[in-house]
Amino acid sequence: MRLHAASSLAAIAICLSASGTATAQEAVAGTEEVPQDPVQDLNGDAVVAEEGQILVVATRIKGQVDTAQPPIAVLDEEAIASYGTGSLQELLAALSPQTSSGRGRGDGMPVVLLNGMRISGFREMRGLPPEAIRRVEVLPEEVALKFGYRPDQRVVNFILKDNFSAYGSDSELRLPSGGGFTEWEQELSLTKITGGNRINITGKIEDTSPLTEAERGIVQTATSGMRVADDPDPAAYRTLIGDSKSAQLNATLARALGGGAGLSVNLLAQRDDSRTLNGLNAITLTDGTASYARTPLYPDPITTRRRTTTLQAGAALNKPLGNWNLAVTADGGHVETKSTIDRSADLSGLQALVTSGELSASGSLPTSAIVTGAADQALSKTDSFTGLATLSGRMMRLPAGEAALTVKAGFDYAGIESSDTRTTAGQVNLERGDAQAGFSFDLPITSRKEGFGAGIGDISLNANAEVHRLSDFGTLYNWGGGLTYSPTEKLTLQASYVAADKAPSLTELGGPSILTENVSIYDFSRGETVLARVISGGNPNLVKERQRDWKFGFNWTLPFLKDSTFVAEYFRNRSTNTTNDFPLLTSEVEAAFPGRVIRDVSGRIVSVDQSPVTFAEEKGSRLRYGLNLSGNFGKPDPTMQRGPMAGLRSGGAGPGGPGAGGPPAGAPPAGAGQAGPPPAGTGPRMGGGGRGGPGGFNSDGRGRWNLSVFHTVRFQQSVQIASGGTVLNLLDGDAISGSVARHSVEMEGGGFYRGFGLRFSGNYTGGSRIDASGLPGSTTLRFAPIATFNLRLFADLGRKAKLVEQVPFLKGSRVSLSVDNVFNAQQRVTDDSGTVPLRYQPGYLDPRGRVFEIEFRKQF
Repeated sequence: MRLHAASSLAAIAICLSASGTATAQEAVAGTEEVPQDPVQDLNGDAVVAEEGQILVVATRIKGQVDTAQPPIAVLDEEAIASYGTGSLQELLAALSPQTSSGRGRGDGMPVVLLNGMRISGFREMRGLPPEAIRRVEVLPEEVALKFGYRPDQRVVNFILKDNFSAYGSDSELRLPSGGGFTEWEQELSLTKITGGNRINITGKIEDTSPLTEAERGIVQTATSGMRVADDPDPAAYRTLIGDSKSAQLNATLARALGGGAGLSVNLLAQRDDSRTLNGLNAITLTDGTASYARTPLYPDPITTRRRTTTLQAGAALNKPLGNWNLAVTADGGHVETKSTIDRSADLSGLQALVTSGELSASGSLPTSAIVTGAADQALSKTDSFTGLATLSGRMMRLPAGEAALTVKAGFDYAGIESSDTRTTAGQVNLERGDAQAGFSFDLPITSRKEGFGAGIGDISLNANAEVHRLSDFGTLYNWGGGLTYSPTEKLTLQASYVAADKAPSLTELGGPSILTENVSIYDFSRGETVLARVISGGNPNLVKERQRDWKFGFNWTLPFLKDSTFVAEYFRNRSTNTTNDFPLLTSEVEAAFPGRVIRDVSGRIVSVDQSPVTFAEEKGSRLRYGLNLSGNFGKPDPTMQRGPMAGLRSGGAGPGGPGAGGPPAGAPPAGAGQAGPPPAGTGPRMGGGGRGGPGGFNSDGRGRWNLSVFHTVRFQQSVQIASGGTVLNLLDGDAISGSVARHSVEMEGGGFYRGFGLRFSGNYTGGSRIDASGLPGSTTLRFAPIATFNLRLFADLGRKAKLVEQVPFLKGSRVSLSVDNVFNAQQRVTDDSGTVPLRYQPGYLDPRGRVFEIEFRKQF
């Protein structure tokens, strides 16, 4: 057979070049004789080889998200291993600089996909070990529209290995440098993946001991009477961290149904118990000559006990329908919380005994004169259901490419049944049904690949809209659009607009009114901290919120630094009639909500109604920009496999075999025939596509490093509490829920070399202030800048062949030592006199402080 050697070598060179320069893409290429039928390239176009030619074909990785918006970051197996995390939840936390959205909406967690498809929830994959993941893609918020979500959260796509099997154990112990409490966690897991079938079962137990105010040196304000030496210290009976225990069992079963379809089912059962202390009963006894502040321990500290039982179930069906894909997800849960809240005892009988001369005001206190009441009982039952069906695909071909459409329809339900003896409302029943429908439409305008407007670059448009009909609130409309422009393969510009309506939650509207005693509150009008009664509950007068957001994005793959991207995003938000928790007690807030604050004759706060409120308008604008960098260091190890053909040479055997996620001996590597050049504009990329080497992935023995640094600067953050009222500038001394810093920085990075790794992360928040009200006794609060750093060292002992030979138990094991808040940095808050107010003592702001953690993890 005649071979076209030149063209063959050129094709191989192109493939190897793509693997070397785009290291996040797994590029394992296969060779084959000339096919009789056309094959497809990375973009799905037919490619016909000349007769006798050896053709190297690269295809898109199965499970990769096909979108016009490039990834912000991409990690392969080697890069994932370099993080040394024990779970996907820890991996997401480590990736927070990349996965965090600067939009200011959403709950902070990214949208999670598995193999490029929707799942019922993160529970489905929470128990999967990172070793089971082949690739991670972090994508912009706009990609969420393709999967039926709102564009207010980043999208993280996890691509599983084709074959993986492991039993895992993970033990963690955390101890603070300041003492006072311990945290212990034990997790056991079973994971098996075979093609589209997988099973994952995880059991987890957590235990946290209590931490009291006395153990953190909290100093309360002086009482109106003298302390008696024999009386117990109330600070020893007020907890900053409650005594808690938790146990959970999480199981997921997934099956391939044929024809590319798949079904997954998830079940979760969890029990949480907690016990918090709210201080001691107190009374001031006066004998005519002196007053004594007494705190008898009898009958017991004022305690709140809470038990929560959670049952949740979810299912997801993904099925191809020709050129379309149908995804149906359902998730439901039942949460039941029982609380017992001690009431304060009646100590008034003690003063009667002192007045009659039967008792010394500073002597031992008889228990017979203390009247205790029955504890309050609270019960809450919450039922929820979320169901959504999406149909997505390419609806028609245009000169610039395929136009994509996603349509969705779904129904959500939430029901709350609650009762509390602290309120006269009796049993409260709240229900909400939410029927929804919507679409998202992507339209290519120009395309270099298609040769239509190639001189301009790639331009695509998006339009989306959805409607929600709430059974208890009315109709909500959401709509928006966006533009993506890539003038070159390495540069992408984005602009999007989002308009959305938002309803208050069920509890914000109709939650029962509850009274809680001895809550620490800072009064900005008088510059003092008091222990007051707090009323919480719902507010039926809340109205619909309207949100209007702009986003402009810039994503550049740097040409002068290997494996690096620069990302910049500008956000501008405007919201009217926003629902908020009751804000800080500044004079402006107290004037805007008359009747919410009750003071005694001396002007000291006695009680505060903290049920939710409506603000007339909120505005904000910010710029978030940063770098993702990564690369190699050290010299290659000639004994380790490397390069895009390593998996083919090894056949997947050796230390990276089935137990490490590799295919069975003699089978082709999972990446064979499924790799190719990366999509344009990908983020930080780490190479490897075979499964050679001790880690179960392609490695040449060199070390890996990466660094992500993002800076956020706020240009505007303002609130208008009442329509026509004063506009509060939160960046210039005004406050609603706390001080707002203009600048913040987050970073994460580390290195990994032959089984040893170091990870570090840090957060910086700039200085800020809350101005004095101008009333007598008021004072300005100044919040000093603060920077916190975390450090983690780990060793994959299973990679050390000689050590494993001597101690076989260490095979597949890893030991980690972590330090959170390495320098024990504490936010310093001072008033005009330089004094730290009670409510802002470090023990209140960060009771944990510096915490050491040791972890031992083993995969069997």
